[in-house]
Amino acid sequence: MIYKFRVILDAEEDIFRDIAIQAEATFEDLHNTIVQAFGFAGGEMASFYLSNEHWDQGEEISLFETGESRIMEETSLGSLLDESQTRLLYVYDFLNMWTFFVELADIGEAEENEGYPLLLFSHGQLPESAPEKQFEADEMLDEDFDDSDLDPEDYENLGFDENWN
Repeated sequence: MIYKFRVILDAEEDIFRDIAIQAEATFEDLHNTIVQAFGFAGGEMASFYLSNEHWDQGEEISLFETGESRIMEETSLGSLLDESQTRLLYVYDFLNMWTFFVELADIGEAEENEGYPLLLFSHGQLPESAPEKQFEADEMLDEDFDDSDLDPEDYENLGFDENWN
């Protein structure tokens, strides 16, 4: 079986790649294919996360052993993905947080005499740096809050007990 994925950069512009890869391939194979398809140098940490229809982050599949997650090289795509589980989040380079939405778009038969994985389609150019993310904590901050008058040495007016432990 062949899995066809659309891998979309989390950015305002439309930047995506369509990839075909065998269901027996590992998440590490998919990781390497994404790295090549987007022109990354490689060598950075990365993880996949199972996701739901709302793109919520679920179980991690990491590049290296962390003791708490599955490992890419030991986990086949077909063991976790099917018609009911089609979405993944992919984060490349945890310092820059390149974030991608990965969706299993089709499951089909392999074409004769075709080598997989394949880059089927490429749209858009990768920007020089990862798009900035708006995190929930940022959204919760009051836009009118001005921290320029805070003095970190003035413990009594910072709103916490300096001897809390």
